[in-house]
Amino acid sequence: MAERYSSFNSGGRMWLLQRVTAAFLLIVLAFHFFLLHFVHHADEVTLAASSARMEQLSYYSLMVLFLVTATFHGVNGVYNALINQGLTGTKRTVVKWTLVAASVVLLFQGIRTANAWAGGFPLL
Repeated sequence: MAERYSSFNSGGRMWLLQRVTAAFLLIVLAFHFFLLHFVHHADEVTLAASSARMEQLSYYSLMVLFLVTATFHGVNGVYNALINQGLTGTKRTVVKWTLVAASVVLLFQGIRTANAWAGGFPLL
């Protein structure tokens, strides 16, 4: 039988965060599908309605938290998959910092977009 290998230390902090973010993402994704596919039908979803939802602090906060959580979960998963494939040394360091930089850019632009939709919350 093949030996199981994972870059996550079972029971470690990153292992736990990966699972917690996965659970959170499932819940928020279910909320998204329910709200935007069953409560509001496709012909009812407009930019103005989306902007109105984003003006509510609770919805705005949920969407920003969704962005942060999805970014962490995705980047952490990709990084650990590459480590599991044998990425080591300088390449590992370059990939790590490239993913960190890409995450920062994604979060910065995502929050700027959320702020624009919400009418300019002064977060960034």
